[in-house]
Amino acid sequence: MDEAPTAAALVVVDVQNAFVSGVEAVPGHARLLAAVATLLKNARASGVPVIFIQNDGPVGAVDEPDTSGWQLHFSPLPGEHVVRKQVDDGFDGTDLNDLLVAAGVETVAICGMLSEMCLAATARTAMAIGYGVILPHDGHATNDVPPGPGGSEGVPAHLAARAAEWSLGDEVTIVASAGDVKFARHQAG
Repeated sequence: MDEAPTAAALVVVDVQNAFVSGVEAVPGHARLLAAVATLLKNARASGVPVIFIQNDGPVGAVDEPDTSGWQLHFSPLPGEHVVRKQVDDGFDGTDLNDLLVAAGVETVAICGMLSEMCLAATARTAMAIGYGVILPHDGHATNDVPPGPGGSEGVPAHLAARAAEWSLGDEVTIVASAGDVKFARHQAG
């Protein structure tokens, strides 16, 4: 049996107050927060880089900069990085790749939201530029998809998240839970 790869960094995508509390909270937010807390605990205990991605929403949005909804739900510790973005992809126009390269990271664990938007866009770019990506099934979430044109039915959030996970293809490593993600510092060779 092949052993799952080990992550040399944790990237936490858009786990901001507006998306995990109040009326805008994603369904299953308590489960998501528990998974992210586990990932943070294990990554920090292993001493790997922890990078938070923070979305800067437009004026009037629930994640408008400097509002309570925009604030990160988990506070970064000293030495951890916060990368701010204005588009779905956490690499686009940011120093995320520079931070990972500087730390010698080859494989990242990614968690957060929304599964089919910012999390998926960031994971796709990570894979496209050569990173291994580990995604815990319980470590990402999204909203319910409303009914669409032509009478198409809505899709419950947990199924939309699974479809987003599946759409990442064969290159992503999906594990059942946050506790299954192993972390280890990159060893310079």
